[in-house]
Amino acid sequence: MADNRFQTWWKKFQDSHPKAAKLLCQIFYFWVFSMGVTIFQYLAFTFLPYLFGIGLAGTEFMWPQIPVHIFGFDYKWNILGYEVARDAAGAVVIGGGLGYFISYELGSFLAQCINFPLQRNITFKSKGKISVQIMWYVIAWILISLVCNGINGLWLPIAQSYFAPAVYNLLVTFITGGVSMVIYFFVYKIIFPEGEAKNKKI
Repeated sequence: MADNRFQTWWKKFQDSHPKAAKLLCQIFYFWVFSMGVTIFQYLAFTFLPYLFGIGLAGTEFMWPQIPVHIFGFDYKWNILGYEVARDAAGAVVIGGGLGYFISYELGSFLAQCINFPLQRNITFKSKGKISVQIMWYVIAWILISLVCNGINGLWLPIAQSYFAPAVYNLLVTFITGGVSMVIYFFVYKIIFPEGEAKNKKI
């Protein structure tokens, strides 16, 4: 009964406010697909570092390594790479270094490979030129990744001192997913124009 009332209301809303109804549908599908890939990213951030092993986890890879002193912690802020994670005894543990950086970027990239067709074909129903859309999508992914890396570089070295990887990966995923979702929605509205691709007359 409630479903019928909602369907009736939604039909009237679509008829009276077609643009608003379309935007709400886009936001809904966008959120559902984004949450799905966010879960995928969390699993990748958590388990992929074990695939790369302790050797890469203990390999330092960081840039630009700007010294930071905050809350009694001394570490280096980076846009690319993460500090090597160590336990209380100083031994290298999985969850930092080059292994974590590769896992982060690979997990993020694979998530977008899943997200791209879902958002293009279902959320925005775009028929634009796919090669151009992929190009802009990759550019957006690189820029957004750099922003997220920069944000994570501010707090992750501190979190690694207190929490296990499974815990601070939740924060990494939340920040990465949250920042990405806000930016990506507007990016999608630009690179995924609705309707058929326009054919240029020669």
